[in-house]
Amino acid sequence: MKLIIAFPATGCQKLLKIDDEKILSLFFDKRIGQEVPADRLGDEWKGDILRISGGNDLQGCCMMLGVLTNTRVRLLFADGMPNYKMRRAGVRKGKSVRVCIVDSQLCVLDLVIMMKGDAEIPGLTDNT
Repeated sequence: MKLIIAFPATGCQKLLKIDDEKILSLFFDKRIGQEVPADRLGDEWKGDILRISGGNDLQGCCMMLGVLTNTRVRLLFADGMPNYKMRRAGVRKGKSVRVCIVDSQLCVLDLVIMMKGDAEIPGLTDNT
């Protein structure tokens, strides 16, 4: 699974590819918006707290807050709904979205650093 970790203070993002199920089990069964300690990712992540902000599965279906089924669902989107940009006036569109709970079927997981730990992470929290 790929973890895309963003740090809003610097505007930087970092991509981590992790295949170890022990490390990834930290994120399983958590919902979008929940905060998770990042201590299992390594020594440089000690003290950091990450918030789950979204993700995609292998087919590119995005996670959507409020969808609580085990599988992908197809919803009818209208203007003003998240994950949809209206192209023409009055047009609605059916899109597939994923459940808002993290599981092993995800390919990419988006995370945001909410509280920075003591150590600097090269390319993310340092000022270079």
